[in-house]
Amino acid sequence: MSRVKDLLAGAGYWLGWKVICRLPESWVRRAFSQVSEIAWRRQGHGVQVLEGNLLRVLGPGVTGQELRAVSRAGMRSYGRYWMEVFRLPTVSKERILRDMQVNEEADRALTGVATDGRGLIFALPHMGNWEVAGAFVVARGIKFATVAERLKPQSVFDMFVAFREGMGMEVLPLGGANVFGVLAQRLRAGQMVCLLCDRDLTESGVEVEFFGEKARMAAGPAALAVQTGAPLHAVTLWFTETGWYAHASPPIPVPAGGSRKDKAAAMTQQLASAFEKGIAGHPQDWHMLQRVFIGDLDPVRLPPGAQGAQGAQGAQGAQGVQGVQGVQEAAG
Repeated sequence: MSRVKDLLAGAGYWLGWKVICRLPESWVRRAFSQVSEIAWRRQGHGVQVLEGNLLRVLGPGVTGQELRAVSRAGMRSYGRYWMEVFRLPTVSKERILRDMQVNEEADRALTGVATDGRGLIFALPHMGNWEVAGAFVVARGIKFATVAERLKPQSVFDMFVAFREGMGMEVLPLGGANVFGVLAQRLRAGQMVCLLCDRDLTESGVEVEFFGEKARMAAGPAALAVQTGAPLHAVTLWFTETGWYAHASPPIPVPAGGSRKDKAAAMTQQLASAFEKGIAGHPQDWHMLQRVFIGDLDPVRLPPGAQGAQGAQGAQGAQGVQGVQGVQEAAG
């Protein structure tokens, strides 16, 4: 059965990149909007997790109706992300440069890496369309490296790698040999590194305060900044009516004292705080359908030191789940 599912998944992604990009955009947009609506109404596991995360963002005073409205908009935003991913190979460089807006800090950082040859790190949450943001960086003539989570089946992972490399990105597989060392080399050579880090995929991330709760985030971007001295910026992304927006924070300074591990942890906390601002302003564009808060995580998957922290938060995590169920019932 798993073999059949893998084959169907691979065929689905292959058709997405081969067929969807050739259909009229208005047709595809309408179809993905409808599919997203169906997925939201089904209230499957992913939607429930999304609403649990959004409950933290919106705060305990949110009503059921408000939560459901944001999660509905969130699924539509997520559907738009996938629609754009499948169509991206046929979108012109001119359109991406025209319709992607950036703040002054982001523009200054990108101009600097392109002209000064100094390494640059952009750390991002799963927000807006990070694939389009990568295409925008490439369209500005900037080389960058990123890390891809290993997906199953292998055929899907291979298609994603080929998709990103086809746009001009250097893609390193998560868990590959000496990924950190390769990224550090790229930064020292004056190149750029872009990493999604609002979720700990390696189970070796650091604990941060995030929307009033403990969460685990990847420490890689901060550790690279400490190791290489390359400036680290938090970048949040969201959709506009006709395009996309990218907002970069000022460079996050490396603390003067402490061990490298302590410095990376402190900088990761600053990333989390910057992500909070962007996500709070555009919660529907935070595509987090996976658990990130320690109170929601399986204790077996946590490092030994974090298991006790989760135990201390057990009641709070349970309240979060119950809160989602309660506002869902209130929403009807």
